[in-house]
Amino acid sequence: MSFGLGHGKPLDSAPGVVGISSEELPPLPDSVMTDPLSGRLDPRLWFEDPSKPFELEIGSGKGAFLVQQADLQPGTNFLGIEWAGEFASYTADRIRRKRENEGTHTNVRVLNSDAAQFLQWRCPDESIDVLHLYFSDPWPKNKHHKKRVIQHQTMYDIWRCLKKGGELRVVTDHDELWSWDLSHFDLWASGSAESNDAFARPKIPAPPPKVAEFLDGCQSLPYVFGAFEAPESAGEGELVGTNFERKFRIEGRSFNAGVLKKPN
Repeated sequence: MSFGLGHGKPLDSAPGVVGISSEELPPLPDSVMTDPLSGRLDPRLWFEDPSKPFELEIGSGKGAFLVQQADLQPGTNFLGIEWAGEFASYTADRIRRKRENEGTHTNVRVLNSDAAQFLQWRCPDESIDVLHLYFSDPWPKNKHHKKRVIQHQTMYDIWRCLKKGGELRVVTDHDELWSWDLSHFDLWASGSAESNDAFARPKIPAPPPKVAEFLDGCQSLPYVFGAFEAPESAGEGELVGTNFERKFRIEGRSFNAGVLKKPN
C-alpha cells in the first residue's frame, strides 16, 4: 500500500547517510535470548560526532518534530524510528534535501524498524538523553492493545536505555490510550497516580516475569512523573508542533502529556 507521499516522484532516503533500514543491521545472534548483550549496537556511532547528546523519537511519521527540533538543536544528535517504510523514506528524503540545499541537519537520521524491538535487543544501556513519544497509534481494538508502545517490557527497556536524568516525554490526543499509559505509569513512576487521578485505570496485563522481578527489586519506583514542557519546535499554544497535533487542534481534540524522568 502506498500513501503517495512522493506525489509521483521517487523518495531518496540517502541510504548510509540519512536513512537506515532494519535489513542493514547485523542479524541478532542465536545467543541473544540468554545473552542480551550479544545483540547490542550503539546508534550514536551512526553520527559524525557520537559524543553529542542523543535523543530518539518513536514513530517519527513525516518528520515534523524531528526536522524542526534537529535544526533548533544542532548540538544534539536525533534518531527517528518509524516502522512504516514509506513514511521513513519520506522523512529521510526531507532531511537529505535539507543537507544538500542548506548544509544543515547533519545531526539527524531515520531508522525504518520496530522501535520496541530495537530498544529491547539493540540499544545499549544509558545511551539516550531523551526519548520522545508523540501521538503514537492508539490501536483502539482490544485485540490490538498488545501493539501499543507503552507496555511493561517497553517501560523497562526505555528505563535501561535512558541515561541517569534522562526523560521519556509522552503526548497523546487519545483519552483511552492515555488511561492505558497511566495504568502502566502508576506502577513505574512516583507521582503518576497523584497527578492524574481524574482518569480511570483499565486492567492491563501483568509484567513478564523478568520485568516483575526487576520492579520487585526496586527500592523506589524507576521513574518520577512530572509536567510536560513544550520543546522549541512547538508554536504558540502547541505542545509539540507536529502535523498530527495541528490537525487534531483544528478538530477540537484535547491533549494529555507528561514526562517520566529517570532519577540521577
